[in-house]
Amino acid sequence: MQCCYFESVIAGLVLEMTGSFLEMTLLSYPKLLLNSDFFFLVFLRQHETVIPNELPLIQEVTTTLREWSIIWRQLYVVNNREMFRSVRHMIYDLIEWRSQILSGTLPQDELKELKKKVTAKIDYGNRILDLDLVVRDEDGNILDPEQTSTISLFRAHEIASKQVEERLLEEKSQKQNIDINRQAKFAATPSFALFVNLKNVVCKIGEDAEVLMSLYDPLESKFISENYLVRWSSSGLPKDIDRLHNLRAVFTDLGSKDLKRDKISFVCQIVRVGRMELRDNNTRKLTSGLRRPFGVAVMDVTDIINGKVDDEDKQHFIPFQPVAGENDFLQTVINKVIAAKEVNHKGQGLWVTLKLLPGDIHQIRKEFPHLVDRSTAVARKMGFPEIIMPGDVRNDIYVTLVQGDFDKGSKTTAKNVEVTVSVYDEDGKRLESVIFPGAGDEAISEYKSVIYYQVKQPRWFETVKVAIPIEDVNRSHLRFTFRHRSSQDSKDKSEKIFALAFVKLMRYDGTTLRDGEHDLIVYKAEAKKLEDASTYLSLPSTKIELEEKGHSATGKSMQNLGSCTISKDSFQISTLVCSTKLTQNVDLLGLLKWRSNTNLLQQNLKQLMKVDGGEVVKFLQDTLDALFNIMMENSESETFDTLVFDALVFIIGLIADRKFQHFNPVLETYIKKHFSATLAYTKLTKVLKTYVDNAEKCGITDQLFKAMKALEYIFKFIVRSRILFNQLYENKGEADFRESLLQLFKSINEMMSSISDQTVIVKVCGGLQLGFIFGPTQRHVQIIMEKLLRTVNRTVISMGRDSELIGSFVACMTAILRQMEDYHYAHLIKTFGKMRSDVVDFLMETFIMFKNLIGKNVYPFDWVIMNMMQNKVFLRAINQYADMLNKKFLDQANFELQLWNNYFHLAVAFLTQESLQLENFSSAKRAKILNKYGDMRRQIGFEIRDMWYNLGQHKIKFIPEMVGPILEMTLIPETELRKATIPIFFDMMQCEFHFTRSFQMFENEIITKLDHEVEGGRGDEQYKVLFDKILLEHCRKHKYLAKSGETFVKLVVRLMERLLDYRTIMHDENKENRMSCTVNVLNFYKEIEREEMYIRYLYKLCDLHKECDNYTEAAYTLLLHAKLLKWSEEACAAHLTQRDGYQAATQGQLKEQLYQEIIHYFDKGKMWEEAIALGKELAEQYENEMFDYEQLSELLRKQAQFYENIVKVIRPKPDYFAVGYYGQGFPTFIRNKVFIYRGKEYERREDFEARLLTQFPNAEKMKTTSPPGDDIKNSSGQYIQCFTVKPKLDLPSKFHRPVSEQIVSFYRVNEVQRFEYSRPVRKGEKNPDNEFANMWIERTIYVTAYKLPGILRWFEVKSHMMFTTVEISPLENAIETMQLTNDKINNMVQQHLNDPNLPINPLSMLLNGIVDPAVMGGFTNYEKAFFNEKYMHEHPEDHDKIEKLKDLIAWQIPFLAEGIRIHGEKVTEALRPFHERMEACFRQLKEKVEKQYGVRAVVSCLLTSCFKQVWNFCETQAILFVSVLILEQFLNSLFIENPDNFLDSSRKFFSILFFRNCSKSKSLPEMIWHNYSRAKCHLAVDVVPFQDLCQGLQRRAACILNFHSLAPP
Repeated sequence: MQCCYFESVIAGLVLEMTGSFLEMTLLSYPKLLLNSDFFFLVFLRQHETVIPNELPLIQEVTTTLREWSIIWRQLYVVNNREMFRSVRHMIYDLIEWRSQILSGTLPQDELKELKKKVTAKIDYGNRILDLDLVVRDEDGNILDPEQTSTISLFRAHEIASKQVEERLLEEKSQKQNIDINRQAKFAATPSFALFVNLKNVVCKIGEDAEVLMSLYDPLESKFISENYLVRWSSSGLPKDIDRLHNLRAVFTDLGSKDLKRDKISFVCQIVRVGRMELRDNNTRKLTSGLRRPFGVAVMDVTDIINGKVDDEDKQHFIPFQPVAGENDFLQTVINKVIAAKEVNHKGQGLWVTLKLLPGDIHQIRKEFPHLVDRSTAVARKMGFPEIIMPGDVRNDIYVTLVQGDFDKGSKTTAKNVEVTVSVYDEDGKRLESVIFPGAGDEAISEYKSVIYYQVKQPRWFETVKVAIPIEDVNRSHLRFTFRHRSSQDSKDKSEKIFALAFVKLMRYDGTTLRDGEHDLIVYKAEAKKLEDASTYLSLPSTKIELEEKGHSATGKSMQNLGSCTISKDSFQISTLVCSTKLTQNVDLLGLLKWRSNTNLLQQNLKQLMKVDGGEVVKFLQDTLDALFNIMMENSESETFDTLVFDALVFIIGLIADRKFQHFNPVLETYIKKHFSATLAYTKLTKVLKTYVDNAEKCGITDQLFKAMKALEYIFKFIVRSRILFNQLYENKGEADFRESLLQLFKSINEMMSSISDQTVIVKVCGGLQLGFIFGPTQRHVQIIMEKLLRTVNRTVISMGRDSELIGSFVACMTAILRQMEDYHYAHLIKTFGKMRSDVVDFLMETFIMFKNLIGKNVYPFDWVIMNMMQNKVFLRAINQYADMLNKKFLDQANFELQLWNNYFHLAVAFLTQESLQLENFSSAKRAKILNKYGDMRRQIGFEIRDMWYNLGQHKIKFIPEMVGPILEMTLIPETELRKATIPIFFDMMQCEFHFTRSFQMFENEIITKLDHEVEGGRGDEQYKVLFDKILLEHCRKHKYLAKSGETFVKLVVRLMERLLDYRTIMHDENKENRMSCTVNVLNFYKEIEREEMYIRYLYKLCDLHKECDNYTEAAYTLLLHAKLLKWSEEACAAHLTQRDGYQAATQGQLKEQLYQEIIHYFDKGKMWEEAIALGKELAEQYENEMFDYEQLSELLRKQAQFYENIVKVIRPKPDYFAVGYYGQGFPTFIRNKVFIYRGKEYERREDFEARLLTQFPNAEKMKTTSPPGDDIKNSSGQYIQCFTVKPKLDLPSKFHRPVSEQIVSFYRVNEVQRFEYSRPVRKGEKNPDNEFANMWIERTIYVTAYKLPGILRWFEVKSHMMFTTVEISPLENAIETMQLTNDKINNMVQQHLNDPNLPINPLSMLLNGIVDPAVMGGFTNYEKAFFNEKYMHEHPEDHDKIEKLKDLIAWQIPFLAEGIRIHGEKVTEALRPFHERMEACFRQLKEKVEKQYGVRAVVSCLLTSCFKQVWNFCETQAILFVSVLILEQFLNSLFIENPDNFLDSSRKFFSILFFRNCSKSKSLPEMIWHNYSRAKCHLAVDVVPFQDLCQGLQRRAACILNFHSLAPP
C-alpha cells in the first residue's frame, strides 16, 4: 500500500505539472529525451499506462513457470504421468512464447495475438492445477483490486471463470504443439550450464584412478572450468559405490562469451594412483599412492553449447588416448588429441550424456529437477558469471601449477618431482580443508601433483580451488614444497623436502594477489627450517619482488637470503581470484574500507568514477552499501552528499550501459531487499534539486544530464527510503516529504521553462495545482448506506448458498462496506435512534452473517482476489463494530452477553479461516498476500486480545465457553500473535480462581480442546515452548497461583509433548510406532484421571490392533474399558459409549456388550483361557442377576467349545525377542530402552529383525548381546540390539497337581512377565575330554512392566529390573538339561497317545538321538564330569544335586520305553530295521542305567491296554454294569501300582462313562459318581479334568435350555 501510495503521489505531481511538456521536448531534443529512461517512469501523457522495462506479462509468465515447476516436480514424485506430460507441454509453450515476446521482433498484431495465447494458457493451466484464478482487463493485464471497484472485480471473476471453462473444452480438443524455438529460449537468460552424466569408464587401468572432467578452450589452450572429479577403483567401479548410477555434474556460470567461443572441448584426464611404474612387478616393496599420468579423452562440445545438438538421452562415446610413455604431459596429449582426426582407442573410453541448460544453478534446480538435484556436483566456471546477484557470496582463488625446472643435483638422472600445495597462516599453522581438487570431491588440506618420471622440466597445468574464510585471507599464504619420489618404498621414506616456494594472498597495499602467472623463487634450506614459516615469510616470494628490493633475479652474488638459499630451480604458477569480497583495485578497496581512513574519503569517491565498470559491478552490493553508509553516518553534514550522489549516478549509468544491462535485476533486487538507508530520501532529493536549480552553471550540465538519465533509479531509491522510514516512524514527517517533492518538481518545471544554451529549452504549459476532492463522495456513500445496507444484509441472510444471485448480493454488501469510512460507521448507529434493541439486533445479524460467509464462502476457493478483498473489508467492519461494543455494551447496565459472545466467535472464525492460513500456501502466493494485505490474522488477533481485557468483571461469564476459541486462535503459527494471546489463558485462570478459588473448569476445557486441536493439525514445538514460558512467568508472579498454576502448565506441556508425538506418527506406515504413541497418550490421560479422553484413545488403539489382526491385543485393550464399568443399573454416561455400535442405557448393559466383543476377540486370537475366565463372570450375571437363560445357554456352549479347543487344537507358540534401541537418533519414547516383543505366529528371529530394520532403515544392527556403553547410548546414530529370550513359566496357583501338557503349554508363552537369556561362559581352562565340566551359564532375567500378551505386542523392560544376571553352575545346567529332555520325551509321548494320527518322524528323531550309542543318552559327559570322587571331594555341597541328576537319568528310561513302544506300533515296514536297531540300543542303555541308578516305573501300559479292550466290548454290548465293575477293579489295581498317577487315569475313564451313559440310566450315574468321589478321596484332590468340563458344559447347556438339570448329586 505504501509503495503504491508513493508512486501515485509522484505520478500525480508529475502529471499535473507537465501538461504538453513531453510533446514539446520530443520536438526540440528528440535524441536527448529518447535516450533517457526517465520518460519510462515519470513524464507521461495523461491516460497513458506506465510501462516498466520488463512487461508485466513477462513477469507473470516467469512467476507462473516457477509455480508450475514445483507442482511439476510433485507430479513426477507421485508418478502422475498424464498430468506430468500435460504440465510439461504447457511449460514448454510458455517458455517459447516468453522468448518470442522478449525478442522484440514480432509485429504488433502478432504480439497482441501471442499475448492472448499466453494469458489463455496461464488461466487454463491454473485451473487444471487447482491454482488461483487470475482476473484481467480487456487487454489481458491483471486487474489491480485497489484500483478496481468491488462490483467490477466480481464481474471480472465471473467472466474469467466462464472463459476458463470454455478453454478447458477447447484445450481438450486441440493437440499440443511442442515445437520449441531453442535459440529464442536461451536468448532469454544470460547464464547457462552444461549438464554431464557419466555413464561408464571403459578403461584397463589396473589401479585406482582419478577421472577429472572439465571444459577446455583448444584455441587458447586453457581450461575454462573447475574439474569434476570422480575417484575410480581398480575394480572398474566408482570408489563411492552409492554413486554408481548417479555420476552427474553441471558446469555452471557459462555466459554469452562462452557461446561465442569458436571451439569448446569436454576434456577428461585420467590420473593413475599407485606405483611409479605400472608394469613394475619387482617383488621388492614399491611405493604406492603416487599420482601418475595415464591418459586423456576429449570431445568437441561446440555444437551442444551452441544448441545445434540437443538430445539428453543420447550417450556419447569419448575415445581414450593413453600417454605414450607416462612422461608425456597430460596437456600435451590433450592438444595432440584435439589436433588428431581420430584416436586409436581400442574400445576404451567414456560414455556420457550431455545437455545445455538455461539459467544459473538456482534456476536449473527448479526447472530441471529430474536432471539436477542437491546431490549433483556443481563445477563452476573459473571466473565470474556475467551477472552476480546480491547474496551470491564467493571467495575462490584458482591456483594452477604451470611448470618448473629442477636441477638433478647429486642424482645421476632428473628428479621425480612431486609438488605439494598447502595453505598456511603467518604463524605457520596449516589451514585445514581449504583446497578443492574438483567438484564432487571433499576438501583436502594439501594437494599433491602428478609426478613425471625423471623429467627436468615438468609441465603440470593442474588447477585446484582454494576457498579460505574471508577473515583469514590477509594472514594466509600458499606454500609449495618439492620432494623427489622414489619407486622403492624404502628409499622413498628417506626422501625429504628439497625446496620450497610460497606466495602471499594479500599484497602490501591491501589488495588481493594479482591474476596471472607468477614466477616464484625456489628456496633451499634444511627440511626442518623450510617447515618453519618465520624462516621464509619475510623473504620475497616472486622474482618481481626480488627485483623491486634491489636484488638481481639472476647471478650467483645474491644466493643467500637469511637462512635460505635461492635455488637455480624455477617454478611458475598462475592464479585467478573470483571473490565478491576481495578486490584487486586500490581505488575500489579504498572506498569499500573508507572507515579505515576518512581523510581520503573525498579522493576515494572521486576515484571510484575511474574504476573499471567490470570491477564495480562485481562488488555492486558492497559498493552501494558503502555509499549509503557514508551518507547515513554523515547525516548531519552535507560534505559528502554531492560526491555520493555523483557516485550513485555513475553506478546507475554503468548498469544502463549495454555491456552491463544484465545487472538491471541485480540493482532492482538490491533496492527491494538489501537497501536500508531510511534517511537517504532527504539527501537524494536535496542534491537533485540543487543540480536542477543550478542547471545553468558551468560544469553542472553534464552531471545533471547523467542524473536525468539515472532518474528512474534515483526515484526508486527515494521511494524505498521513505517506505523504510515510515515503517520505523509511522508516517512521521509526511508533510515535509510531500513538500520536498513539490519543490523538486517546481525546480524541474522552472529549469524546463528557462531559455538558455546550457539547458533544455522547453515551453511549460499549465501550472502546478494540487487538490484532493473529498466533498460530494462522502454524502453519496452515506445515502447508500442508510437506504440499502441493512436490506442487502437481510437479503444475504435469507438467501441459500445455492442461489444464483448470492454472489452478486454479497458483492454489493462488500462494495458498500468498502466505501464506508469511520464517519459512516458512527452515523450508522445514530440512524437507529434511541432504540437500543435495534442496534443489538443489527449487530447480532451482522455478526452471524459474517460468520456464515466466512465459514462457508459464497465464492469458489480459486477466487483468491475476491475473497481477500472481502476479508479486508470484513476486517475493517468487524473492528468498527468492536468499537461500538466497547462504547455501548460494556458497562454493567448495558452489557449484552450474547452479543459479545457472537463477536468473539466471529473474530476467531475470521482469524482461523482457511484463506488466511499463509503457511499452507506456496512462497510466491504467500509473498503476494503479505505484500498486498499483510497478515490479517495478527490484526484481528490483537483486537480480540484487547476486547478480552476490556471485559473486566464480565470475563467469568465466558469461562469455559471461550477457552476453545481462544485456544484455536493461539495455535495459529504466527509468533507475535501467539505471544500476544497466550497470556489470555492466565487471565482466565486468574479470573476463575478469583470467583471459585480454583480453575478446574478452565483446566478441563483446555485439556479436552487441546487434544482435538493438536490431532487436527494445529500446534507445534514452538507453541509448546511459548505456552510453557509465558504461562510459567505469569503464574510464578501470582501470590496464589504460583504452585497450582505451575503444576497445571507442566501438565499441559507434558500432554502437548505426547500429542505432538502422536500426531507426528499418526500417519506413519509403521503401525507399531503409532500404537506406542497411542499408549503413551492414553496412559497419560489415565494418570491425570481424564476418563473420557482415556477411553477415546483406547478405541484408537483397539482399531489399530484390528487393522493388524492383533485380536488378542484388541481384546485386552477393550478389557480396560470394561474394567471401568460396574455390573449395575447405574446410568451410562455419554463419554462411556463413544462407539455407535453400543446401545446401552446402563453400565451393566454396556459391560455385557463389551464382554461379548472381548470374548469374540479372544476366540479369534486363540486365547480361550482368557475367554473362559470372562465367560464365567458373564455367566454368573446371566444365571443369578439377569436370569437370561437363553444367553447363558449360548455362552456355555461357547465355553464348552473353548475347553475342547484347549485340549485338541495345537496352537503355535510365538517366540519372544528382546530389542534394545540405543543412540540419540531414536524417538524419545524408545531411546536407550529395552523392550520385549511377542513375535507373530511362526515368525523366526531373522524375519523379525528384517521387519524391525525396515522400520528404521538407518539403524545399525549390533552384533553383541551385551549391554552397550555410554558411547553408543550418547551417539547421534541408531543402534538396534535384538536376540531371542525365553519366557519363564508362571503357572496359576490352581494347578497345584500335575496337569496335561496341552493345558500347561498355554502358560509357557502367555501370561508371562519374566524372560531369560542364557549365554554359555567358560571358567578355567578348556577340558578337551569333557567340555561340560567348566561350562557355566550366565543367565539374564528381564522383567517387563506388564504381562504379555497385553494391550501391546511389546512392553518395556522395567528399568530397575532390566538386567538381573545370575550364574548357573555346570551341574545345575546338567540338571536343567536332563529335566528338559525328559519333559520333551514325555510331552511327545502324551501327544501320540492323545492323537494316534500324528506323524512319527519327530518321535523317531528324538528317540534315536537319545538311545544311540554314540550319544548314550546324552549324559555320559555328565557322568565323567560329576560322578567321580574328585568332584565329590571338591564340591561336597552338591551331593543332593548329584542325586537329583542321577534320579533324572533313571527316570528317562521309562519315558523312553513308552516312546519306543508307541514307535513300534506306528512304524512302517520300511523303517522296521531302524526301529529294531533303536530297540537294541535302548536295551543296552536301560541295562546300564537301571544297574547304576535303579529302576523307575510309570502306570502299567499293559494293564491299561487290557482294560481298554474289555471296556470297549462291554460298552458295545450295553453291559454297562459289568463295565463299571471292571472299571472299579482296574482303578484299584492302578492305585496300588502307582498312587501318584491314579487320579489322571481315573478321571478320564469316569468322565467317559458318566457323560456317555448318564441319560440312559438313572441309578447308574449315582453309582458312577459315588465311585468317582471315592477315587478322589484317595488323594484328597478336587480337580475336574477339561474333558469332563467340556462335555459336562455341553450337557448342562442343553439341560438349562429345557429348564431341568441332569447334574449328579
